[in-house]
Amino acid sequence: MIRNVILILLLFTPLFTPSLSLSLPTSKSSVFVPSTPIPGMKPGTSGLRKKTKQWMSENYLSNFIQSLLDTALDTANESSILVAGDGRYYNAFAIQQIIKICAGNKIPNVLIPRTGIMSTPAVSSLIRSREDCGGGIVLTASHNPGGVDEDFGVKYNEGRGQPADENFTDEVYERTKVIQGFWKEEGEDVDLNAEAGTKTVLGSTTVTIIDPFETYISTLRTSFDFPLLSSFISDPRVSILFDGMHGAGGPFASKILRDILGVQGLMRCESKPDFGGIHPDPNLSYASDLVERMGLLPDGTPNPDLTSEFTLGAANDGDGDRNMICGKGIFVTPSDSLAIIADRCECIPQFKGGLKGVARSMPSSGAVDVVAERKGVECFVTPTGWKFFGNLMDSKEAFGKKSYSPFLCGEESFGTGSDHIREKDGLWAVLSWISILADANKGNEEGSLVQVKDIVEEHWKKYGRHFYCRYDYEGCDSGAADTLMDGLRELVGGGGKAAADVGGGGEIVFESVEEFEYTDPVDGSFSGKQGMVLNFKMKSTGDKARAVFRLSGTGSSGATVRLYLEQYDGKNFQGSAPEKLKLLGEEAIRISKLQELTGREQPTVIT
Repeated sequence: MIRNVILILLLFTPLFTPSLSLSLPTSKSSVFVPSTPIPGMKPGTSGLRKKTKQWMSENYLSNFIQSLLDTALDTANESSILVAGDGRYYNAFAIQQIIKICAGNKIPNVLIPRTGIMSTPAVSSLIRSREDCGGGIVLTASHNPGGVDEDFGVKYNEGRGQPADENFTDEVYERTKVIQGFWKEEGEDVDLNAEAGTKTVLGSTTVTIIDPFETYISTLRTSFDFPLLSSFISDPRVSILFDGMHGAGGPFASKILRDILGVQGLMRCESKPDFGGIHPDPNLSYASDLVERMGLLPDGTPNPDLTSEFTLGAANDGDGDRNMICGKGIFVTPSDSLAIIADRCECIPQFKGGLKGVARSMPSSGAVDVVAERKGVECFVTPTGWKFFGNLMDSKEAFGKKSYSPFLCGEESFGTGSDHIREKDGLWAVLSWISILADANKGNEEGSLVQVKDIVEEHWKKYGRHFYCRYDYEGCDSGAADTLMDGLRELVGGGGKAAADVGGGGEIVFESVEEFEYTDPVDGSFSGKQGMVLNFKMKSTGDKARAVFRLSGTGSSGATVRLYLEQYDGKNFQGSAPEKLKLLGEEAIRISKLQELTGREQPTVIT
């Protein structure tokens, strides 16, 4: 429904694109604002992310939103659309502009959370709960910094609450390249701080302020035993620390963890447009205050000079969908967290009857694979991007195929979730760990608590340990990053070189290189070039190891080269992962020629 194309036809210009469907708003109060295509509006794995000032430039936001709406209106009957953001700088202004563009496009109903702030998991929950809601425009750059000189983003969630797939985002991009203007309804700004239920009429569109918390809290109540969790938290031996990192998840944590369940240890749970000047990414580097208070050193190993007072520590990111889990003196990698939840899933009411499917992103460690194999649960390895998990969750509901629900999934980038919504969910992961702790301490009313460390080490004894860490090289030259990946592709299948010629000898034995590709078992779609995998084995034990190179699609500028390192050890579980993986990292860097191609001697971040 590209209305700008209609205008072009009326002016008898030759730019008509016949493949795009057309319609014209009937209201005379709608104003068509001429514009021109702006290069570079290609969404990544989580929408379009750019610097805030670029979004603030003339017609940038309006062009993208018009292109998005045209695509959405072609694929669904949008009787209602949700517009919400993570509260970062430019959030409120952008919402006002989007309301007017939605009204100009004759969307009958626009839903806005009170204050305009809503976590991404809550957005997915609300879309799923309302038959009249065709989708949601989400203003977020997730875990990226916020502020006038930092990042802003826009993504779209479709009618099942899931992130838009590649067909949708590709169509949006194509429309941005031919757009000639956008439709807008003139009118006063909507009061975003009005009480829930307040309605404002703009042209033929009704804008309704809604409670941002109600539906999401109801969803979590169906997943967990809130009275049980509250009772465990009230035990004087239990102390929980949660870091909201001044993101959208903070207010939700205040409502759920503090007001309903009784957690008192909340920090940085007030939403701020610049996230309080911090990088709202819940990892060892950026959540350093929490890490220190949990009795850990910056690399996640125990601090011998500090004993934490807290049983469980957790952190959320900018839009509330990521999580970091720590215990007293232990950091739980996201991959281990996923595997432990899978192993102990029956203590979570949502999974009382067991799991039917689990999935992980390819760069994540294989820890959950081992659990799934032992439990006889089907396990999937997908490209990075929650939309791939969403297809598996909706296999029966949307595609009429086999059901994999109850379903559990996760990414190494601090994302964990299930089929209760179609996004990763930071608070859901925290409640899962509180449930695990409560179950591990059932009947233990006077002795020492079973701690997170006890649970993790018991898991390693049962399944072995997948030592894991990630090196991020941020802001690399895009050309250099592409050259690095192309060089690794030349080694696929030997590339004319024997493994012995590529490998450096010693304890780490290089075996092969492969490029990860994925054919979706649900919709049959193909995803190529999803990462280069270097396979190794340890000479002395025969245990497997691997290094994965991937270019991230979540930054706003330059290229981020990510190097994922994993080494399995079935006997020796102790020690620091970064130290254990140091030699593997050096070998992967040598083979890839990363340092000489990018000029980077050290990673920006190690997690």
